[in-house]
Amino acid sequence: MTDHVPALEADLPGKPTSASRTTLSHIMTHNDTNLLGTVHGGVIMKLVDDAAGAVAGRHSGGPAVTASMDEMAFLEPVRVGDLVHVKAQCNWTGRSSMEIGVRVLSERWNESAPAQQVGSAYLVFAAVDADGKPRAVPPVLPETERDERRYQEAQIRRSHRLARRRAIKDLRAQRALDGLDD
Repeated sequence: MTDHVPALEADLPGKPTSASRTTLSHIMTHNDTNLLGTVHGGVIMKLVDDAAGAVAGRHSGGPAVTASMDEMAFLEPVRVGDLVHVKAQCNWTGRSSMEIGVRVLSERWNESAPAQQVGSAYLVFAAVDADGKPRAVPPVLPETERDERRYQEAQIRRSHRLARRRAIKDLRAQRALDGLDD
């Protein structure tokens, strides 16, 4: 999706991680439950995508679309009555893409115990213009040691995504040459 981007990354001033960081909070109700009586994973994924989308739009200064979701991990079940906090920030940027890291925390609505982490995910968003074409995004400027670690880890995840994509493309090409079209 990043075939041609009109402006180069260097043309845009960088933005600090804190400029687009956001938290979305939501109380879970019976409408959010699955057949086991806990909150449906899809409900949590929607909140994750919403929070990540807000960060991507803020960081890029305009529309951005979800390109992929990596490593969605559900660590603990979420229950009806839980107050869920979805914390998101921009970890890394390319020419038109951004990796957004998301942490999901949960706490009982009527207790004063600290929130516990119940999930995490990494999403890649592509900034798009009014015609749906990729547009340049400002570089992200890590502010803390934690931000720097997240930036470095995001680069590793990106290289793994690209390697996986190449390997699958190569395998499909080889299968087509062997007459094994799927």
